[in-house]
Amino acid sequence: MRHGSSSVRKLLLLLMVACLLSTGTGYAQLRTLPANAKRTTVGQPQMLPYVELGGKVVRLAPGGVIYDQNNRTIVHGALPADADVVFTTDMHGDVARMYILTPQEQAQFNQRK
Repeated sequence: MRHGSSSVRKLLLLLMVACLLSTGTGYAQLRTLPANAKRTTVGQPQMLPYVELGGKVVRLAPGGVIYDQNNRTIVHGALPADADVVFTTDMHGDVARMYILTPQEQAQFNQRK
């Protein structure tokens, strides 16, 4: 019986390692940013629903979403000043989506110029 429980432990350990390795690969992939996104820098904090982008105060759309560098949604108050971002607007010109760029994404945008 002792030999059987040892093989079960090894199998469980192997499964745990496989799960850990597979979850790490998802974070290493780059996200796909909208092709029509505009790049700018976040300015000083503003009262909700406004945000300063590139020296201009604009409105965050109702239902607008801000994504951090790990592609998690964050609240307006967590948006860091001087962050390098890309954003899209809705039909009213309000900011619909905003993505804080990672260093790799910044390098990709720099190469496009």
